[in-house]
Order: sequence, then C-alpha cells, then structure tokens
Amino acid sequence: MTSHTPFAELYRTHYRRVFGLCRQLLGSSARAEDAASEVFMRAYQSFASYDPQQPFAGWIFKIASNHCIDRIRRRARQAAVFGTEADERLAADESEDRSALEALVAAERAREVNAAVAALPERYRLPLVLAYYRDASYEEIAAELGITRSHVGALICRAKQTLRR
Repeated sequence: MTSHTPFAELYRTHYRRVFGLCRQLLGSSARAEDAASEVFMRAYQSFASYDPQQPFAGWIFKIASNHCIDRIRRRARQAAVFGTEADERLAADESEDRSALEALVAAERAREVNAAVAALPERYRLPLVLAYYRDASYEEIAAELGITRSHVGALICRAKQTLRR
C-alpha cells in the first residue's frame, strides 16, 4: 500500500479511532495495536467490497468490533481449555497496561472514564463500548453478541451503575 492510495488516507484518518475502539473492547493497548493492524489488513483485503456510498467509519468500526469480539471469545475458549495459567497470563498483561494507563490518568478527566470502562468486566464493557463508542443500536449489539435486546439493556444499565460507583 503506497502513501498515495485512497486506502492509505483512510488509514491515516481512522486509525486512532479504530485503535481506541479495540483498546476499549480488549482492555489492553498491546492487544489493541495487534487488533487494529489486523482490522486494517482485513479491510484492505476486502476494500473492493466496500460501498463508497456508505460511511467508511461505520464499515471499519463494524470490522473492528467483530474482530475484537472474536478475539475475546477465542481468549475465553483458551482460558477454559488451558485453565488458570492462561488466566494469570492475561491478568498480568492487563495489569501492565493498566499501570501505564494509570500514569496518564491524572492528566485529564477523560482518561479516568477510559480507565473505568477498561476495568469493567467484559460482559458489561462490550455492550457499553459498542453502544457509546460505535453508536450501535441495542438490536445490532444483540445480534453481534448473540443475546436478546433486553439483555443488552440490562448489561448496559449494570455497566453504568458500576461506573457510577
């Protein structure tokens, strides 16, 4: 991909927001970096199927959220198969990211909110981030996560209550 292609410009324009979405969903900067790179690689490979009449941001965010959800599911299956050792390794990865984030938290209030969202359990964080970061409807979230619309509402409500505390 050369720096003069339309896709390269779309990459430069949207990378930070895609990375942010991946960071919110995955709870780790390192995993988000890998995921964002993979998202753009997938988008580049299927760019011919992109409808330019639709907003690129919506298309790339859909790819990103689906990819991150797949990664989370894969991680959960690995933890179930490999047990506690995998859980401890994942917790260590997350604590390293959090300590780096904590150094920046004092800089501004928005970072406090991001840290609080990142600390939410995945079952609350996923629907909350999809609803507020990607502006997905409850129906879209329900379809992506394989749950009912009312369950999405309950999870988002619990996520908000947890954040308030």
